[in-house]
Amino acid sequence: MKVAVIGATGMVGSVMLKLLEERSFPVSELIAVASEKSVGNTIVFNGKEYTIKGMQDAVEQAPDIAIFSAGGSTSLEWAPKFAEKGTVVIDNSSAWRMDPSKKLIVPEINADALTSEDKIIANPNCSTIQMVMALAPLHKKYKMKRVVVSTYQSVSGTGAAAVQQLENEINGVKGEMAYHYPIHKNAIPHCDTFEDNGYTKEELKLAREPQKILDDRSFSVTATAVRIPTAGGHSEAVNVEFVNDFDISEVRRLLHQTPGITVQDNPATNTYPMPMYAHERDEVFVGRIRRDETQPNTLNLWIVSDNLRKGAATNAIQIAEYLLAKELIGKKAGKHA
Repeated sequence: MKVAVIGATGMVGSVMLKLLEERSFPVSELIAVASEKSVGNTIVFNGKEYTIKGMQDAVEQAPDIAIFSAGGSTSLEWAPKFAEKGTVVIDNSSAWRMDPSKKLIVPEINADALTSEDKIIANPNCSTIQMVMALAPLHKKYKMKRVVVSTYQSVSGTGAAAVQQLENEINGVKGEMAYHYPIHKNAIPHCDTFEDNGYTKEELKLAREPQKILDDRSFSVTATAVRIPTAGGHSEAVNVEFVNDFDISEVRRLLHQTPGITVQDNPATNTYPMPMYAHERDEVFVGRIRRDETQPNTLNLWIVSDNLRKGAATNAIQIAEYLLAKELIGKKAGKHA
């Protein structure tokens, strides 16, 4: 596979490169792409040094697959140019997620929707991925009616500048501010920009993306997204009302049996998911599983995942692995026919 990583020097891009190594993805040739200011610099991948290329250069090399993590405007401009060359694009931005002509994929849930015709594939929002991973098996069994989610999102979800702001504030150093306010010893109920209805874009992603992934608009989601002073890992308090009643032991069993889910739920031993456990792990961790006693058929969950891995890079590479396994990329997919 000739593989391009777009945004290779960014936080998610760096994790993508690490995971391509860890998961032994068959990269015969790597095309590392970053902003113009980084072109000509080098990175090391699988023990070999690669020179960072510009976008046009990468397009002309017609890679088999291009994994984007470079922002929505970059994806809107360049993903179609790669696709025209026959490259399959997996895009980590929000640019294509709600485009009705593009698939929004969490491999454990809906990878079977992909075909050789899909040249631009959208990777969902990090908070969406971990939530739907836990909710998909429960929705299949009990049918969701309404979901209320509050997120506790790490500064790494904003990017390197926000991580630096937190480190500066911890160490008493004055520096550039990624947020309007200090984040150290604080919680900021403001992830992404505000829309006219008072919700942020992040909250609307959580509301809309699950319906597309599960191909079901019969349930609704309302969200409040909060930034907290952790360096990595997103957490979510999820309250889900089902059409049908459930048994707690069966809920635990369903989650235990779901690939990619790890249940950590034993109050007697203070066992529950936390970002420190999710660090550099690919699983979605679920705990605090309990019935909402204030209304029928309603469940409370606490969901945690590494937002840079399963929430971004791992999910994207799992999509690439699925395409490869199903022969939907490369020569066997008819790209060079």
